[in-house]
Amino acid sequence: MPSSLPDGEPMPEDGALPAHALDGLGRRPFGFYVHVPFCATRCGYCDFNTYTAGELGSGAGHDSWADGVRRELELAAKVLPEAPRVDTVFVGGGTPSLVGAEALGAVLAGIDEVFGLADGAEVTTEANPESTSPEFFAGLRAAGFTRVSLGMQSAASNVLAVLDRTHTPGRAAAAAAEAASAGFDHVNLDLIYGTPGETDADLRASLEAVVAAGVDHVSAYSLIVEDGTALARRVRSGELPAPDEDVLAARYEMIDDALSAAGFDWYEVSNWAARSGGEASWCRHNIGYWTGGDWWGLGPGAHSHVGGVRWWNVKHPARYNAVLAEGRSPGAGREILDESARRVERVLLEIRLVGGLSTELLDEAGLLAAARAADDGLLVAASLAAGRCVLTRRGRLLADGLVHRLLG
Repeated sequence: MPSSLPDGEPMPEDGALPAHALDGLGRRPFGFYVHVPFCATRCGYCDFNTYTAGELGSGAGHDSWADGVRRELELAAKVLPEAPRVDTVFVGGGTPSLVGAEALGAVLAGIDEVFGLADGAEVTTEANPESTSPEFFAGLRAAGFTRVSLGMQSAASNVLAVLDRTHTPGRAAAAAAEAASAGFDHVNLDLIYGTPGETDADLRASLEAVVAAGVDHVSAYSLIVEDGTALARRVRSGELPAPDEDVLAARYEMIDDALSAAGFDWYEVSNWAARSGGEASWCRHNIGYWTGGDWWGLGPGAHSHVGGVRWWNVKHPARYNAVLAEGRSPGAGREILDESARRVERVLLEIRLVGGLSTELLDEAGLLAAARAADDGLLVAASLAAGRCVLTRRGRLLADGLVHRLLG
């Protein structure tokens, strides 16, 4: 029987969902996340479900991964017979670019064949700059991909070294230019700020490189030292200092100032899009996550959510492939969210968006907390008066703590 995580219940072997989860399917955004678990090397800060070649073992290569994804896609069609056409596809990892444009295109073709892509569907893949080329981007574009997200992290060589990134400082911007030349109108660059040893000058150089690259989307995340990673061991031993909260806040303000001056607007706490593109430059797939949409996660360790039911796949590629080859769901466990849990998640996620959170989701104590937050400069007072909790910039820095206040 599939095993479950401590906070979940076993997943049915056929992957069937409760009837209430299927109610309303099609009235919510629907997409696919595809997890590629392969990496050439392991970055010291990363705790994602990824494997280098030496960690995979037999039965877990690129071809068997593709076979498993196809089998899981066919399972999804049985579980969701009334599913709508697919609004968004997001291929993440890991390093999707390692499997090549042809393999990624075949996965997308399979999704289109089995479920059908909606007109104007957004199709994104992540990519590491060092494993891309003009030919790779041309192949993606020909296959139907519409958006690329590149892991830049920094333009400072000393920061890249601490993060164990293998690309050179200028490679991410060059890859963005190659993607644009291949016909991609939507290109994102990821930044990580607050790395031990990073200076204000390092971050400024990274921001200048991002702006000069001409992309229409930027994601910026503070470094989190995750337990079990090589970075955590270096911090614990005293080799590297832990990120400083005050420094992280100051760096976030630097990022927001620089991107705002360059024509970007924030639309989620960690995401900015080109003002000239409006909502067309937003990541629609992530909007689905943040607003309670439905998505099926294909691949080892991928997470899914449909109608208040969340489940997660077994992690190791060999186990994932073996379970599917036996005709069973690769789900390791699932969680059925009650109305209270779904409300908590809505508050947690929607407060991070530029449009904010409806005050209808708050109880009396939450409304009082929101009023105090507006007095403290964390929420926009005028928006609160209109029934929306919208973060100020100071509120963005303290969003997690504010959620606890709003939920009591």
